[in-house]
Amino acid sequence: MLLTNLKISIIIVFMFIPRELESQIINKLKTFSKAVVIYGARQVGKTTLVDSIIQNLQYKTLSINADEEKYIDVFSSRDLSKMKSLVEGYQMIVIDEAQRIPNIGINLKILCDGLPDLKIIATGSSSFEIANKISEPLTGRIWSFLLHPLSWLELKKHTYNSFELNNLQNQWLIYGGYPEIFTTINNNSKEDLLKEIGRSYLYKDVFALASIKYTSKVKDLLKLLAFQVGDEVSIQELSNSLSISREAIEHYIDLLEKAFIIFRLSGFSRNLRKEVTKMDKIYFYDLGIRNMVIDDFKAMNNRNDIGQLWENFIISERQKKLTYQKISFSPFFWRVHTGAEIDYVEEKGNKLFGYEFKYGKKKVKAPLSWINTYSNSSFELINQNNYLKFIS
Repeated sequence: MLLTNLKISIIIVFMFIPRELESQIINKLKTFSKAVVIYGARQVGKTTLVDSIIQNLQYKTLSINADEEKYIDVFSSRDLSKMKSLVEGYQMIVIDEAQRIPNIGINLKILCDGLPDLKIIATGSSSFEIANKISEPLTGRIWSFLLHPLSWLELKKHTYNSFELNNLQNQWLIYGGYPEIFTTINNNSKEDLLKEIGRSYLYKDVFALASIKYTSKVKDLLKLLAFQVGDEVSIQELSNSLSISREAIEHYIDLLEKAFIIFRLSGFSRNLRKEVTKMDKIYFYDLGIRNMVIDDFKAMNNRNDIGQLWENFIISERQKKLTYQKISFSPFFWRVHTGAEIDYVEEKGNKLFGYEFKYGKKKVKAPLSWINTYSNSSFELINQNNYLKFIS
């Protein structure tokens, strides 16, 4: 086992893992005269992805640092002649952290219309800010892509076989899939890097771009949410615990979603009175971030939250897979007031798919109330035996 783990660690360090979005973005740039916008949390690999795209396309490219005054002046000017003089001779421009440039959306619209053959890539780490500044002015002129931390779809497709993935599972459940974390061998170094992400990046967009009075309350809220992964979250209970209003709690959760830290599932219902729909469940995009928030990096055999980790892992990886594969779906959980529940429900087309997640190899049956209410639905247990097909 030691040799196997060492072998896998060496592979991790030296193997570049192509991102699932790369071929999709390259195809759009080659085929359409539209700008490409890449969203994603800080440190998920946007810069590395863009560098690989530049290398593969071999276009003459101008890389723009949105913090430099000369670029801010030009790309906030609404002056096509100014922008033309800067990009003349280039086939593609890349603007990193584009939301930092005032009026970037309208200026990119002017550039798209005035130079339709110029390829444009803009990246941003904050959906709520970059969406406001770019998406609306560029309606019909952009392709948008959300880059997640590394996914098991990417590992399986490009690098690892099933045996290697099974050996990596426990590491992933504890430290997550941020690229720099994943390619670091030493566990203490992983923990230090995750804590640095927490100090330097995790809340940066939320605090910088939103008017928040009590920043400590946001951190306390995220910690409470980390302990409640897989449970229905009561906004009123959170409000009482933190001594702030329900409206503030809702606002902070919305900001944490838009900063790509958490996401939520709503309860599924066909408007039946017996079904529970008032409270959401909240999960983390990355388990390393979740464990950093509660400062718990204990090994799997010393944890009391294995079920929560497994459920979060499967749901987040499943959503990455379906999103990257452009499969349209609506995710939910399901519960009735009598207590019967299903961890995860997907609505695809007009069909319902119910899933229960168990870390062990237990057997479970679909609740009778689910079968009786949705007779044409399916139900499946996802455990150690079959999870790879479900998420990769």
